[in-house]
Amino acid sequence: MIIILKNNAEKVQVEKLRQDMEARGMIIHESRGQETTLWGLVGDTSQINEDQLMSNKAVEAVRRIQEPYKAANRKFHPEDSVVDIGGKKIGGGHFQVIAGPCSIETEAQITEVAMSVKNSGAGLLRGGAFKPRTSPYAFQGLHDEGLKMLLEAKKATGLPVVTELMSPAHIELFEDVDMIQIGTRNMQNFELLKEVGKLKTPVLLKRGMANTLDELLMSAEYIMAGGNENVILCERGIRTFEPSMRNTLDLSAIPMLKKKSHLPVVVDPSHASGIRFMVRPLALAAIAAGADGLMIEVHNNPEKALCDGPQSLYMDEFDRLMVEIRKTEAFFAELNG
Repeated sequence: MIIILKNNAEKVQVEKLRQDMEARGMIIHESRGQETTLWGLVGDTSQINEDQLMSNKAVEAVRRIQEPYKAANRKFHPEDSVVDIGGKKIGGGHFQVIAGPCSIETEAQITEVAMSVKNSGAGLLRGGAFKPRTSPYAFQGLHDEGLKMLLEAKKATGLPVVTELMSPAHIELFEDVDMIQIGTRNMQNFELLKEVGKLKTPVLLKRGMANTLDELLMSAEYIMAGGNENVILCERGIRTFEPSMRNTLDLSAIPMLKKKSHLPVVVDPSHASGIRFMVRPLALAAIAAGADGLMIEVHNNPEKALCDGPQSLYMDEFDRLMVEIRKTEAFFAELNG
């Protein structure tokens, strides 16, 4: 349920209404615009009588929300959310590129790539320490040692870091990580989502490869319901009947998610295709579709990468792509006012 407050409502009346709603067990999400203040009520709103609310002197209008996701709903929060990751902002007109290797292999490797992507203009560094792999025989990552290497690269470059969390048991290891990634296979790991919901660390939530947009938003709702509102959605491609690519990038998800939700949307063109030559056109297309950021895999020696080498850009390729990304971003920013 949404309560729209009158612009001239007296503070005493508003505070009395707040106390009444909280006494009924409602959690209030307040959104202040230039001309309107909205209250999004989360809880059992079936007990609230709309006519009684409308008779309150502080209330302009009352609306019920049909969608099962509330906190992630744009109706609750008309303005775009901006998430701050170690001083780098995403959303609400702030665009960022997250770049780095799929897996952290050695300290020299992650540091070299980190320095390179920073010099090219990336705002955040990605790198996998815990790797979910289809085959149990594939490289699973360096785990806590990999995290240490990633944090050393953070010290060397000053870039905020993003890495994937796979289990609640590992949360303590992620204390100095700037943004936690929840991967496609864990999008509906609800116990994991509840645990990251207890944190204040920003969360990059990847869409499941076979999940709908509403299911993605409901997973975001799990995190936000726990108190962590710093959520960024990530479109990384979905599984379709087309066999020539690893996945199919759903560009239509970007404007639809922005219609449904106020949360920032980032696109991962590397996992979407699994093919190096497709990363560039998909990245630029994502900007045109309204993405708030990109997540791109970069490696210093893709042929010898322990994970996802065929989709990783060479460092010089990424450097050239960043020039195009900045030009494309500037063009569409001016076009959209």
